[in-house]
Amino acid sequence: MTTLADRLAAVDGSIADAARSAGRSPDEITRIVVTKFHPASLVRELVELGVQDVAENRQQEFTAKSDELAELTQLRWHFVGQLQSKKAKTVRRSAAAVHSVDREKVVAALDVPEAEPLDVLVQINLTDDPNRGGVARDDATRLAETIVQTASLRLRGVMAVAPLGEEPGPAFERLARCADEVRRIASSATWMSAGMSQDFAEAIRFGATHLRIGTAITGPRPNQV
Repeated sequence: MTTLADRLAAVDGSIADAARSAGRSPDEITRIVVTKFHPASLVRELVELGVQDVAENRQQEFTAKSDELAELTQLRWHFVGQLQSKKAKTVRRSAAAVHSVDREKVVAALDVPEAEPLDVLVQINLTDDPNRGGVARDDATRLAETIVQTASLRLRGVMAVAPLGEEPGPAFERLARCADEVRRIASSATWMSAGMSQDFAEAIRFGATHLRIGTAITGPRPNQV
């Protein structure tokens, strides 16, 4: 049985290897641990191992864990799941970054003019299925322009999930092109959030700066054991 520390070290080693293979520095890459369905106690263990960036993809779990662990001020909470506009302000209270902005209604709900700036990313739909999460690639720059006009949101880049049934490399290459287009709108939009447990090496190859890694580090989710 591997331990949490073992798995974290193994993933970090693989990230470093993939970065060097791509001619990049591992220091360019932020590893975010996705703790979906795991208890807050696991997040505490991660913090003890030096983890600072964690993520959730459901508002209720995000809020419950961030409230329970509020004293861990070194933690940066990332919200990476589909966000309903009616829950946006609740997420915003604890989020360091929201990776999944995919429509103007969510932009408007997250924008709180008197608040400190919030880092946000445009989620791109890399498929031709309009029912998948994310804005269509052709509409990404329009949404990015909407974000930069807000009072309290800071456009940091793009996010996507590689489509099922497709090799991740070509998908991440499409995302990299979207990232270039969005970066022309805001010089601060340097993040590319892509890559999960099974495909982060390919994401790194195409320029990912933020990786969202769950089970490779946390182990099987409790409801899957």
